[in-house]
Amino acid sequence: MDAWKDGKLYRFNELTISAYDHGFLYGLGFFETFRTYNGQVFLWGEHWGRLTRALADFRMTMPYDQAVILDAVEALTKANDGEDGYFRLNISAGTHDIGLQPSHYEKPTVILFRKALHIAPRGTEKKAIWLKTPRNSPESASRHKSHHFANNIQARFEVESLAMYEGVFLTADGFVAEGITSNVFWVKDGKLYTPSLATGILAGITRDWILHNFKVEEGLFTKDVLEAADEVFITNAVQEIVPIKEIDGKQLLGNQGPVYAALHKTYVKCIQEERTVR
Repeated sequence: MDAWKDGKLYRFNELTISAYDHGFLYGLGFFETFRTYNGQVFLWGEHWGRLTRALADFRMTMPYDQAVILDAVEALTKANDGEDGYFRLNISAGTHDIGLQPSHYEKPTVILFRKALHIAPRGTEKKAIWLKTPRNSPESASRHKSHHFANNIQARFEVESLAMYEGVFLTADGFVAEGITSNVFWVKDGKLYTPSLATGILAGITRDWILHNFKVEEGLFTKDVLEAADEVFITNAVQEIVPIKEIDGKQLLGNQGPVYAALHKTYVKCIQEERTVR
């Protein structure tokens, strides 16, 4: 089975959504992507908290509590022979007439999608390029993980393969921002850096985990600062922490970087410990 909606499981070709849903008409919707480890979601509370803040910002009522969604994750896992999967919890604004009439969205469309995990082994390196497409500004005071994804899609057209490459955005002012589907970190002389949220980037769940567990300098950094780094790596909840071996031909330590290795070792340990507690 490929998805859950309103308590039922669906194949991909059985699932439908109204053409009058404001997620379709106006791009109003939010989502979280995550993976399971032995059927459990790592840092689930953090994903739920970020989603809740986005929904509140746009006056959308979530009709289900956390327990219902976690039960849906379990149901989809069981329906797929117990195999861990890649999940997308999607909340679209819901069905309304054409026009911006609603002052609240009280009945959004909630779908939990699942697909097979196709993740490279830990330590697999990628190359990175600087994107020509500038990072757009957030849709609100802070960037949410929303349906407003045209900027990311335009950037993806510049990259040959997301399995082998990551594109790195600069802001319109020329500051390092984030990857197409990731946050970016780098190391210089043993010190860890990442762009500030002031650049308009997404507050990634794995990014926040690193900030809470390691000493990191956040700021506004120009392209040349990252290019002078010894190590660069990117993060997201599905791919975890991915070492970058070069950016636009500039060679980096990749998976031989000592800071990357220490970070990823600690990350994996935390996954194992959280799974044991549950």
